[in-house]
Amino acid sequence: MIVYIARRLIGALPLLLFISIVSYAMMGLSPGGPTAIITQQAKHLSPAAQHAYMVALGLDKPWYVQYFYWIKNVVLHGDLGTSFIDQRPVLQKIGEKLPVTLALLSLSFFFTLAIALPIGVIAALRKNSLFDNLSMVLTLALYGVPTFWLAIFLIDVFALRLQWFPSSGLFSVGHDGEFFNGLYHLFLPAMTLTIPALASWIRYQRSSMLNVLDEPYLRTARSKGLPERVVVVKHALRNALMPIITLFGLSLPGLFGGAYFVEYIFAIPGMGYLGLNTIFQRDYPTLMAITMLSAVLVVLGNLLADVLYAIVDPRVRYD
Repeated sequence: MIVYIARRLIGALPLLLFISIVSYAMMGLSPGGPTAIITQQAKHLSPAAQHAYMVALGLDKPWYVQYFYWIKNVVLHGDLGTSFIDQRPVLQKIGEKLPVTLALLSLSFFFTLAIALPIGVIAALRKNSLFDNLSMVLTLALYGVPTFWLAIFLIDVFALRLQWFPSSGLFSVGHDGEFFNGLYHLFLPAMTLTIPALASWIRYQRSSMLNVLDEPYLRTARSKGLPERVVVVKHALRNALMPIITLFGLSLPGLFGGAYFVEYIFAIPGMGYLGLNTIFQRDYPTLMAITMLSAVLVVLGNLLADVLYAIVDPRVRYD
């Protein structure tokens, strides 16, 4: 297993290198760029001083030369650069925001599992029942719900009208750093990511359970006199989790993308909020670091899904 993980990580390096080249090229070739914004911020300087400022930042060179210096600093020094906007190290800015986004994604993933798994299992056990039909109608309805519209709807209903949850921010005034207050603020953003995800997770779990319910080993377990609860939970559910593990790896890019808009709408100071601001500000060092970090986390998420395969199903071996 260790050899397999090491081989996968080494094999991911060319992919990450390709992503970095394409991302840097798109930033460097896009119209506008950081030059116009920085020039506007430094408009009180003389043209010579503005040019010297651009030279100091390396913006006077072609994008591929800038990329060469950037990748050299990353590989040799682990330095992702300095922000164009506030001249702070990019790693420092990301270190402040990443825990917030990971907490949001973890809470959303927990809600998704806690809701989708029971509904999918019960729908499979009661195939063609009223519960099964209603759950399928619900999933079809959730497929077409836009994330940004859902976020605004939840804010309007649960924050403004019912006033059950806050509409923005990570902590209430005077409660900075409190764990449960943070969870309270993250509830609506997490549910905004969870509700659209339930559409696919419930259907996957239902379909997977239906595929294993008629397997011979379940009939053997029942013939031994095992209670139905033990047969379903211990034997059927474990094998039915295999497609869910696959879905976990495939859903990570969507979760990261959704977090960008959700954090911005709810004013959650995480990676998504930082990422959108860096796009508006053309802060390319920070945006490049966020892009690469997202790519790394997606690669690690897919690797984790493969490792979980082997844990859930002993028949899966990676030699």
